[in-house]
Amino acid sequence: MRESNVWKRMLLAAGQIQCAAVRIFRNNTAMGWSGKSVRITPDNRHMVSLNPGDVVVRSANPLHAGLIRGSADGIGWSTVEITPDMVGRRVAVFTSAEAKRSKGGRVSEDQKRWDENVRSAGGISVIVRDPDDLRYAVEAFISEG
Repeated sequence: MRESNVWKRMLLAAGQIQCAAVRIFRNNTAMGWSGKSVRITPDNRHMVSLNPGDVVVRSANPLHAGLIRGSADGIGWSTVEITPDMVGRRVAVFTSAEAKRSKGGRVSEDQKRWDENVRSAGGISVIVRDPDDLRYAVEAFISEG
């Protein structure tokens, strides 16, 4: 199954999790360019050969969007009810879900580091190869509580 299909099916499955309200949002990371766009003057003083859809940027600066390299495809929270000592108080536990193909989807070192950091900080982090993997991770977190 392709990553995009795993992602879509995981989002649908997240709505069916009974033990916690799970909200996951797409977390795109990317790099683009910002700067001054070039206008081509009628007298062709700024002759540039462009293909349809091309853009020329002068004084370009890299623009990094999203969280850090390795952060998961989806981030959000799982609303969990705390033990009786806190009398029904609910908290949002940071939740991270990285979608990978069911067979052969490689997890990068940066993604492994992200996963470990989220878990060590007390959050829920899972590499999702099957749409039910997120549910299993949330249920495990709650039952270990």
